[in-house]
Amino acid sequence: MEKREIVFNKIKEMIVQELGVKPEIVSLDAGLAEDFGVDSLDALELFNQIDSEFLITIEDEAAQDMRTVKDLVDYVVNTVSDDYFE
Repeated sequence: MEKREIVFNKIKEMIVQELGVKPEIVSLDAGLAEDFGVDSLDALELFNQIDSEFLITIEDEAAQDMRTVKDLVDYVVNTVSDDYFE
């Protein structure tokens, strides 16, 4: 399994658990606010979970630009250490 797929599956699991949405509606193109109704508190909690899971820090500037699941996946793939996948 490639890094991108691993990251997507983990983030999808977090979205389903944290936001209570059905797994089948979580896709790369899904909008956090538009499709899942994420508000700023939901986003903060989700970003904190992502930080903890992948041992990264989502910078505030980057967080403001994250609108879709793809944005989250791209950020994590580009930031996470290769050690995570070993």
